[in-house]
Order: sequence, then structure tokens, then C-alpha cells
Amino acid sequence: MFHFVQIIAAMPVRMFYPTKIIGKKNIPKGACILSSNHTSNMDAVIFALKTWEKKYYLAKKELFKNKFMGFFLKKFGAIKIDRQSSDVTAIKNCLKVLKDGKKLFIFPEGTRVQNENMELGEVKHGVAMFAIKAKVPIVPIFISKKPKPFRRNKIFIGEPFTLEEFYGKKLDNEELEKAGEIVTRKMNEVRDNALNSLTKKK
Repeated sequence: MFHFVQIIAAMPVRMFYPTKIIGKKNIPKGACILSSNHTSNMDAVIFALKTWEKKYYLAKKELFKNKFMGFFLKKFGAIKIDRQSSDVTAIKNCLKVLKDGKKLFIFPEGTRVQNENMELGEVKHGVAMFAIKAKVPIVPIFISKKPKPFRRNKIFIGEPFTLEEFYGKKLDNEELEKAGEIVTRKMNEVRDNALNSLTKKK
């Protein structure tokens, strides 16, 4: 069902939002966390349609109020989360996805962040926590612009990394803060390399 919907929806989305993904080879086989900056509600849709393998995405519960939209969100791998509380069910579902050898796509800022220099907002602890508990690599991703109809865009995928030094440790706030700093640094490295690449081509 997923690939059928993917094929049907891919053509119009690719026409309206022409996007090139650079670094697909950096996505490893098996379970991993894809960690990206967040610019628009179209971010996850574009990525899902531009890459063949099914991935799972955290989506705020408000998006599921419409039953029609909720049906397709679930088919696309959306995991409902209540952002106003500690959603234990969503956490368990995310860990199950990873332990089943699948891919989880997360926007670690927790909300859309838009600024002139595409600077990363505050990175929450979720990516680090899931990566450590499931012992899977993290793939940093940078979306160079907010998607707009008929404007060309690029998505850069960096090399995967792990947080092995935290495996087996008690994940208190101090340890999660340290792990989160590594996630932030790796994501900013992809951003900086992407912006340098875009500047050189002008």
C-alpha cells in the first residue's frame, strides 16, 4: 500500500517541489535515525517520496484529527505524538521501529524553525535517547531551503555516526545533554558543508 501511494503521489510532488537529494549513499542499511532540520510541513512528504524505502516519522497528534489525512499519515509511517506531554506510547513505538530494523525520521528541534541563515534551533534529547537505547547510527540531514512550489531545493545527507560512548550508561539529563551536543555538532557540520558547497556554485 505504501509504495502504491508513493508512486501515485510522487509525480505531482516532484513537479511542484523539485528537490535534489545529495548523499543518499550515506543512508545505511537497516535501522537508523534520520535527523533533519525542519522548515515546512512538506519536509517529511518530500523526503518520503524522493527515497524508496519506507521510513517512520513522528507527527503531532493534531494532524490526525482529520480521519482521511490520518489514514494516509499512518500508511506513510507517521507515529502520532502528543508534544504537550511525555508520550510513553510514542516513545515505545519509535523504539519498536528501530528494534525491528527500520528507519526513523526525526526533526530534533521539535518544531519548524525558519531564519535567514538556516541555523539549527535547540535540539531536543529525543534523537540521542532513541539512538542510545536502540544502539543505532544517526544520519544528519540538512534541508537548504523551505520548500516552495516550483523552487528548486536541495537536501544534503551527511555521514552516519553513533553514540557508542553512551551505550550502557544511565541516561540522566547530564549524559543526554552531552549526547545532544554531539548530535547538534554533527548536524551543523552537514549544514556548514552544504552552505559552502552552495556558495561555491554561485
